[in-house]
Amino acid sequence: MTTTIKDIAKRLDISHSTVSRALNGSSLIADSTAKRIRQTAEEMGYMHSAAARSLKTNRTQALGVIVSQVDDPFFGEILRGIEEVAQNNEYSIFMAASQHDPEKERRIVQSMREHRVDGVIICSASLSQAQSKQFTKYGIPIVVVNNQSAEDYRYSIYHDDVDGSRQVTRYLIGLGHQRIAYLGNSASGRTNWERISGFQQEMAVSNLAVPAEYIFGVPGGGPENGVKGVAYFLALEPRPTAIVCFNDMIAAGVLRGLQDAGISVPGQMSVTGFDNIVFSEFTSPPLTTLDQPKRFIGSEAAHLVLKLLDVKFQEETNQEPIVQILKGKLLIRQSCAPVNNLP
Repeated sequence: MTTTIKDIAKRLDISHSTVSRALNGSSLIADSTAKRIRQTAEEMGYMHSAAARSLKTNRTQALGVIVSQVDDPFFGEILRGIEEVAQNNEYSIFMAASQHDPEKERRIVQSMREHRVDGVIICSASLSQAQSKQFTKYGIPIVVVNNQSAEDYRYSIYHDDVDGSRQVTRYLIGLGHQRIAYLGNSASGRTNWERISGFQQEMAVSNLAVPAEYIFGVPGGGPENGVKGVAYFLALEPRPTAIVCFNDMIAAGVLRGLQDAGISVPGQMSVTGFDNIVFSEFTSPPLTTLDQPKRFIGSEAAHLVLKLLDVKFQEETNQEPIVQILKGKLLIRQSCAPVNNLP
């Protein structure tokens, strides 16, 4: 039989309103009384009813999180940051992956609306303007992490990808490399454009030319596309002496492709990644990469969406746009070396 608030009140011989306030964290109840009520509730097997609380507060205590894909370790770290903040604030997470599929995006938006999520965090997903408006139409605040779409959102958390790409490129130039190539993810939209831009800007500062064929895009961010990139670059004449990769997953594929081709890293070719996902330290050789503050990005996104749900915060900020830009740092490992004297 389900234990109710009235059962707890009867056991303790106090009013059920006192029990309700204590279980909902009201400051009106003395700490000693609240502790005794919570202990009794636990002993009796009482469980909060999310549905009942939702009826009272008009909140479901759920946040929707939309990612591009779930098998990328990069998103795993961001999600950990979101989840930590959500749990600390008694929110649950409703997550879905769009896979860059417009029809799947439409179904995700519909499902999240039907589940009445309180707010939504979009992580690197190119959600269309029409779909995002379905959230704002119903008063559901949106925070976007590393926006991939052409649309500018009012509330965003960005990593400075231009700066990160410049850091990586500057390091390779400092090692004496002049023939540096960029291997991008053509499916990644704005992030890819900004990393190309950072690469080109840093090369221009050093008066180094970038032949058009030295910028190549593959159709995804997985290691198999890094292998494809290697085949392309090794066919060029002259070959690049260093490859700046869009992310660590692609870079891992590049390392494998170069190994299969008998090209030593970093002896004959230097390779860099981007993101510092967990296995980048364990590739052979360990990967020089740009460390994004992934978990912090996630936690900041969660804090922001919770602030947007706070009426007092809304009144104080008067709904002004909030855009937060975070910077990463270069991690130097063993996949890069000074350029040798190859022709």
